[in-house]
Amino acid sequence: MAATLCGKFLLRQGWLPLAHCVRHGSKAVTRHRKPMHFLKQKIMAVTEYIPPKPLPSQRRVAPRVKPNLEENGLFVLLKKEVEAMFQECKMITVVHNSAMTAEDMLLLRHRLRKHGLTIRFFPNVVMRAYLAGSQYSNLEPLFIGQTVLIVSKEPKVKEMLQTLRSTPQMVLMGARIENALLSQQGLLSYSKLPSLATVQGQVVSGLTLQTSQTAAMLQRHPAQLSALLQQYLKQKAEEAAPGATEGGPKAEATAAV
Repeated sequence: MAATLCGKFLLRQGWLPLAHCVRHGSKAVTRHRKPMHFLKQKIMAVTEYIPPKPLPSQRRVAPRVKPNLEENGLFVLLKKEVEAMFQECKMITVVHNSAMTAEDMLLLRHRLRKHGLTIRFFPNVVMRAYLAGSQYSNLEPLFIGQTVLIVSKEPKVKEMLQTLRSTPQMVLMGARIENALLSQQGLLSYSKLPSLATVQGQVVSGLTLQTSQTAAMLQRHPAQLSALLQQYLKQKAEEAAPGATEGGPKAEATAAV
């Protein structure tokens, strides 16, 4: 109440406050950055610091050259064994060994031997040296790390896959079967094919069926013609027989008279 009365009294007496808050508009900015003189620009461009480029490492410039391996007696002997293996065996499978123990490897050998499959070990250097100059050079990238070869003189893919199914440490990578290179999927498709004996039996049965049908068709018309001729002769004989029996008694009666 006292504040309202004091406010009305001061307004009536014409009192003004000592300080007024006056709001002015914003002033125009007059300090613009002046463009640099072209001579100074040239001097700054010429004197600009350009750091030196880092030198390439010596390893990139000069790559490490692999030393040429000398083919000693053992190397040549192993290479000849690999060549003989590729000539004798129709199935050569490349399998990656991922930390398989010696006991598991021995058990796997026994299980594969029951189906006529053999495990062979050769150094990767020897295998790559042989494959580089052969027609199976596409198998060369598979020989990295611990690799094992499962070979047999006859293709036995289904038996091999059934044996390897219980050993996840052995990873199938590829194979050569009868001069044909197959991948893992190709081996699975090859295992689903019927055996050679089954295919030969199907071919022989199909050929014999066709020949028997052909022979039956060729013999059908002559047999039918002979049956018709026999029937015609039988009918002719039956027609001639009654006439002969009738003419016999009449002739005898006339002769008696």
